[in-house]
Amino acid sequence: MLRALIKKEFSQIFRNPSIIRMMLAAPIIQLIVIPLAADFEVKNINIAVLDWDHSTYSEKIVNRMGASGYFVIKEVAHSPEEAQAALDHGTVDLVVEIPARFERELVREDEAKIFLRADAVNGVKAGLAMNYSGQIISQVNQEIRQDFVQFPRFSPVPTMDISTRFWYNPDFNYRHYMAPGILALLLVMVGSMMCALNIVREREIGTMEQMNVTPVKSYQFLLAKLIPFWIIGLVSLTIGLTVCYLVFGLYPLGSYLTIYLFAMVFLIASLGIGQIVASFSENQQQATLFSFFFMMMFVLLSGLYTSIESMPDWARYLALANPVSHFVDVMRSVMLKGSNFYDLQHRFWALVGFAVLFNAIAVLNYRKRAG
Repeated sequence: MLRALIKKEFSQIFRNPSIIRMMLAAPIIQLIVIPLAADFEVKNINIAVLDWDHSTYSEKIVNRMGASGYFVIKEVAHSPEEAQAALDHGTVDLVVEIPARFERELVREDEAKIFLRADAVNGVKAGLAMNYSGQIISQVNQEIRQDFVQFPRFSPVPTMDISTRFWYNPDFNYRHYMAPGILALLLVMVGSMMCALNIVREREIGTMEQMNVTPVKSYQFLLAKLIPFWIIGLVSLTIGLTVCYLVFGLYPLGSYLTIYLFAMVFLIASLGIGQIVASFSENQQQATLFSFFFMMMFVLLSGLYTSIESMPDWARYLALANPVSHFVDVMRSVMLKGSNFYDLQHRFWALVGFAVLFNAIAVLNYRKRAG
C-alpha cells in the first residue's frame, strides 16, 4: 500500500513541471546569486574631500583612501557648504575635512585633527566607513611617526608584537560563509513549502476526501507525502554541493556522510513543518502565506545574516527553537571547519527532537481533521 502511494506521489510531482522548476532550478539559481550578492564587506563608499591644507601629508591621506579599494573620491569640495550639500543629496556617504595648518601642527605640536562626517541613514555603512577611514588614517599616522622617531638598535622602549592568524576562513570570503547557510534554506524550502502546497492541492481537487474513505492509515498517507520530498531534498542538496564546488570552489573539509546524516534528519523536521502548515490551510494561497511567514522567521533567526550571539536574549531563545539555525551551524562547521559528528552531536539530537515533535503534531492534527 505504501509503495503504491509513494509511486502515485512521484507521478503527480513529475506531471507538474512547475514543481520541478521550483524545487530544482530555483534553488540552484538562488545558491549562485545570493552568495555573490550578499557580501557583508562594504566597498565603493563615495567620499567628498575638503582639503584646506594641501600639504604633503594631507595628500598622502587622501591618496591612500582613494587607493584602498573601499573609497571612491566622488567630489573635491571647495567649501563646507558644498561638501554638506553633497552629503545632503546623497551624492557622497562620507566627508573628509582636513583643516588648514594640518601638517604644521602635526610636526610642531605632535597632534592634528581630521574631521569626518558620515551619512548615518544606513548606520552599518556609516559605521564601516568611519572604521575603514580611521584605520587608514592611523596607518598613515604610524608611517609619519616612524619617519620622525629613530630608535636606537636596542631600544629601551618596551614594545608588543602581535601575531595574528585567522582559522577556517582566512581570506574572509563571505561567499564561503553564505553558501552553506543558503543550502540549509533551500532544504527547508523544499521540505516545508513544497510539501505543504502539494498536500493542499490534493485537498482542493478533492482527492483528500477520497483518501479518507479508503483503508489507508493516516501515517501511511503522511509517509507517502514525506518520502518523495525527502528524496528530492537530498537530490537538491547533492546538486547544491556540486554547484558550490563548481562556482565557488567550496567543498566540505569534513565528511559528506556527516552532512547527509544531518540533512536526512533536518528534512524530516522540515517536512513535518510543511505538513503542519498544510493541515491549517484550506487552499494553496493560505499555504503560501503561512509558509512565507515561517520562512521569514527561519531566515531572520537562523544566524544566516545576523549572528545569534548578538541578538537579544528573547531572540536567542527563539533561535534555539528554530531547526534551521541548528542546521546552518552544522553546514558551516562541516564545510569550513571540518567538524565531525562528535563535535556536533548536540545539534543532531536537537534536530531529532524537532523531527519527532513536528511530525507527531502533523499526524495528530491529520487524524483530528480526518475524523
